[in-house]
Order: sequence, then structure tokens, then C-alpha cells
Amino acid sequence: MPWSTVDIGGKQADVFDPAVAHGPHFVLVYLHGVGLETLIDRPVFTHWLEQLQLACICPHGQRCWWGDRICAEFDPRLTPERYLLDQVVPFVQERWKHAHRALALLGISMGGQGALRLGFKYSEVFPVVAAISAAIEYHQLYGQGTTIDEMYDSMEQCRQDSAILHVHPSKSPPHIFFGIDPDDDTWYRGNDRLHEKLRALGIPHEIDLTTRAGGHSWDYFNHMAERVLKFIRAGLEEQSRRLL
Repeated sequence: MPWSTVDIGGKQADVFDPAVAHGPHFVLVYLHGVGLETLIDRPVFTHWLEQLQLACICPHGQRCWWGDRICAEFDPRLTPERYLLDQVVPFVQERWKHAHRALALLGISMGGQGALRLGFKYSEVFPVVAAISAAIEYHQLYGQGTTIDEMYDSMEQCRQDSAILHVHPSKSPPHIFFGIDPDDDTWYRGNDRLHEKLRALGIPHEIDLTTRAGGHSWDYFNHMAERVLKFIRAGLEEQSRRLL
């Protein structure tokens, strides 16, 4: 079984080690959605992680939205963002040695917007970022009894923390991909708006806003697995060549 579970700072994370003779050169940090599903039971993703020789770590974040805000469900004192930067990234660097030279972020839904936000804020840490069905405009959920109500004082405060508002014209990750099913009515508009903003700023990125494969569901997520993971592998390879 290539998957295992580890403890990082008192919190669980699922870890994938591909069968590589000298250890993997590239590592992917995966951020899950509100359903809390990591990739440990997702054979399509596991297949492509193995084929592409990508190590993967999936922290358990509860319904934290992966921001720099306290979410009591995750931790009463530590924000998810600081946990990722101060504990998960050092763990990755220690376990896989050279992984800090080429580290990627991938997220789905809640995790997708988290991956994009973190990528825009810390492009020097995460030069390759990808999102599937990203819930970018998650401020829409404010006032509906989710953890978001506890994390933000208002819908506008939440909107100001969205990935789109963290885009910097000269500090974006060099490799960005995001895709969403056109039938994903709740989250499609936010992805299209991000595309328009990046295009207006001249920030290179790759998108898929046209493929239909089941809406906001694992049918679509699985359908996108090969394309997204190949994008991540190619981006990490390019980054590694630049650092030689």
C-alpha cells in the first residue's frame, strides 16, 4: 500500500510514496474540500501519482477553507495557512529532502480556492498551483451556518480574502491551472472572473472552463485527474531545470 498516515503537529495527514528507486524528486500538497475526502481512496489519482512519480501529502484540515483565519474546528490558535507553511512544508522538506526545490499545490472545491490563494500569496514556496472546481467566491456561503460565519465578521471581509483579491501582477506562480465544469452553477462564475483578471493582468495561466463531466462531483474531479497531474509534473520539471 503506497499510502500511509502520519502525524504532523498533532494533526493527521495522508502520504503517498511512489515506487521510485531513489525517492521522488517532486511533491504535491493536496488540499481537500468540505467533504474532507483526501486522495487516499481515489484510485484514479493514485494511478497518476504513481505513473508520474509524484509524492503527495494530504493534510486533514476539517472545514477550514485553508486561510489565514482561525477556524475552531481545525485549531483554536493556529490558522490553516500557518500550519501549512510552518509545519507541513518543513515536514515535506525533511521527508523528501530535495522537495523544497519543486513543491506544488492542488486542491478541489474548498481546497481549490485555498490552493489558488496560497499560490498567489506565496509563489516562491508554491511555484506550481492547480485547482479543480475551485469554490473561489466562497463568501456566497456567509450567513448560511457554515464555519465561514465564525471565521469572518461579514460577507465583505470574506470576499476580501478570496483568491482573486490576492492576485499580484508581478508575484504570481509561474504555473497556474484551474478548471471547472460549466454545469457547476455555484462556482463557475468565480473561476471565469479569475480567468478574466489574470488575462487582464497578463499573468500566464492554463484553464479548462468547457469540459463537461458531471458537474461538481467526483466524476468530474476524476475526469480531470490525468490532465491536472500531468500539468503539475511538467511545471515541477521546468522549475527544477531553472534551479540547476
